[in-house]
Amino acid sequence: MGVTVLAASGDNGSTDGSANNQPTVDFPASSPYVLGCGGTRLSLSGTKITSEVAWNELASGEGATGGGVSGFFAIPTYQQQAGVPKSPSGFVGRGVPDVSGDADPATGYNVIVDGSATVIGGTSAVAPLWAGLLARINQSLGKNVGYINAMLYAAKSEATFHDITSGSNGTYTAGPGWDACTGNGTPNGTALLQSLGASSTAGND
Repeated sequence: MGVTVLAASGDNGSTDGSANNQPTVDFPASSPYVLGCGGTRLSLSGTKITSEVAWNELASGEGATGGGVSGFFAIPTYQQQAGVPKSPSGFVGRGVPDVSGDADPATGYNVIVDGSATVIGGTSAVAPLWAGLLARINQSLGKNVGYINAMLYAAKSEATFHDITSGSNGTYTAGPGWDACTGNGTPNGTALLQSLGASSTAGND
């Protein structure tokens, strides 16, 4: 239908507050048809990134990015080469998240709530961040990118991400390429637009 569906990966680390304190993933982010959004902690100097790591401040009660491997949804074709580990039960499952963005409440988003300014974070702020980016990309391309997941795992899309290689969400550790903390990383919007524009042109040949 040409609609991109996005969902937060959760704000309580790899167990996401499960009763048995075992690794788990959130639905609908775990659906293969949804773009799962994880979180980072971002530090800047002016407009330059000085540090970006997987968001984890559970020790101070501020939350951590969700992420892991589904025990229900099988690994989709687009993640076959991503290095997704097996789920805790041994199931070859869908890895979460796909992408990420700044989710740390300390470095998050300036918003107005009931007339008062405040700063918020969480992966539920990352999903609308990505939704806004994709809306602008749709406008620039003159059409909806729609079900974008497979495109984001294509080799040529690697340059459109800032790869997060440090930090953890408890069970899983960030590293080069896809990981179960921050997915493929945070976006370079201009590069992503160019990559999707090239894909669109190639698809029309």
